[in-house]
Amino acid sequence: MTMENRKLYGLLAEFESPEELLSAIHRVREEGYRRIEVYTPYPMEEVTEALQLPSSPIPWFILAGAIGGIVFGFGMQFIATTIMLRWNIGGRPTDSWPAYIPITFEMMVLFASFAGLIGLFALDGLPQPYHPVFNVPEFVEHGSTDHYFLAVEGRDLKFDRRDTRQFLLGLGAYHVSEVGV
Repeated sequence: MTMENRKLYGLLAEFESPEELLSAIHRVREEGYRRIEVYTPYPMEEVTEALQLPSSPIPWFILAGAIGGIVFGFGMQFIATTIMLRWNIGGRPTDSWPAYIPITFEMMVLFASFAGLIGLFALDGLPQPYHPVFNVPEFVEHGSTDHYFLAVEGRDLKFDRRDTRQFLLGLGAYHVSEVGV
């Protein structure tokens, strides 16, 4: 089946150095492309800055989980000691809140961790055992070892198969591949 007969995910440009990749990211952003992905063999902070990604909503998930953990942890102990098991031992108050602090803290950490993990999975579409770029032999061979890749998705408003290919080659891409779905 030829690429014309298959649905196109986008174009994948291969670069040999991180400097070429960073320059290409800046030029692609200046040209107006917005649906781009970058694949590097190691984390690069410069790439994240060059992509101008919006801030992540995951901290809000974590905050909500932490507040939920505080309410749950404190409420669970308060209800247990003041309503369900009202034992007055030695004349001490049943609602001694300083005793609730360790469990409340642990529940806050637990709920925040789970909320962050669930938020990460939900927002990133995980688990994702398959991605179309794995259909490109160059990416499979060099993607995690020694080359740098920039993908322009076909659903980008500015995407045109021929024009985008020429633009990426003009940026100094070593190789440009079509990525089929």
